[in-house]
Amino acid sequence: MIRFQDVTKMYGSNVGLSDVNLSIGKGEFVFLVGPSGAGKSTFIKLLLKEIEATKGKIFLGDTEVTHLSNRKIPKLRRNIGIVFQDFRLLPQKTVFENVAFAMDIIHMTSRSIKRVVPQALSLVGISEKANQYPHELSAGEQQRVSIARSIINNPSVLIADEPTGNLDPDTAWEIMRLLIQINLRGTTIVMVTHAKEIVDKMEKRVIGIERGKIVRDDMRGAYKYHV
Repeated sequence: MIRFQDVTKMYGSNVGLSDVNLSIGKGEFVFLVGPSGAGKSTFIKLLLKEIEATKGKIFLGDTEVTHLSNRKIPKLRRNIGIVFQDFRLLPQKTVFENVAFAMDIIHMTSRSIKRVVPQALSLVGISEKANQYPHELSAGEQQRVSIARSIINNPSVLIADEPTGNLDPDTAWEIMRLLIQINLRGTTIVMVTHAKEIVDKMEKRVIGIERGKIVRDDMRGAYKYHV
């Protein structure tokens, strides 16, 4: 599903990633961990082709990301859902409209939007909030909207970038249970996190990055880094 082959990213004389080799299979749930500045954001930006690799090859499925033309980048990104720590909802739009926006920008029909958005809202447990605005929601509810928006176009990969960072512990676990449910439906999930307790309890694969290098890859690992 995701393959990095001898990938290096330099920022001038600074190393973002250094000779990274890894594979993440279809349907896996993987934690990407490491101290601040380790290279986690570089990993995500390279996969999304927001930045170019200095050397090496990156694949998403059968698509080689590194040699993708600018014209084909939007199609690549439609296959990758993203959930952020700060939700990034549009404040002037309702819950329904925020989720529908992800379909609208790829020119889905109004009929499809009216059919699919309620299904996504039901999946994340906020159907009754469809007509409310982000400022009327709790942090956990806002993150559920963000997740619904990220999966509305059925991406094969979901990147969750510190999705519990702004949430209290109980709400954080509600979001994790939702991510597990999405993963069980076949979506590959790569979750970037500093949440030691979550990583330790989940017992999923843990890929550790430090100073741009993969320093560990444990199938049932624990968090070992200082933030």
